[in-house]
Amino acid sequence: MQFLIQVGNVAVDHLHFANSFHLQQSYFVSDYDPTIEDSYTKICNIDGISTRLDILDTAGQEEFGAMREQYMRTGEGFLLVYAVNDRGSFNEIHKFHTQILRVKDRDEFPMVLVGNKTDLDLYRQVSRGIH
Repeated sequence: MQFLIQVGNVAVDHLHFANSFHLQQSYFVSDYDPTIEDSYTKICNIDGISTRLDILDTAGQEEFGAMREQYMRTGEGFLLVYAVNDRGSFNEIHKFHTQILRVKDRDEFPMVLVGNKTDLDLYRQVSRGIH
């Protein structure tokens, strides 16, 4: 089992991400409260090994920063999620990255940068990068 923490500001639309995460399981999250944390579980094949991923969504609300740090202490990896149609959510990723390293008291730690809302390409504010 791997315990991952999902962080990102409220503009990321964590419901959108959660439903994308569960599409292969015909599971749809219909009730979502962006002010509380939520968790998702998925079985994945990683390097030929069936692995259970437990993902905790920390809601992205600034007033829950202290609670988020408590979760960060237990995380084994992090999903840094931003919305491609919201430049501010991308700019905040550095803050989350720095906070994780501070809480973990490490110079580096396993993290994955995730661009959400890629279906809204017409409204994209974050470029795809250099090709």
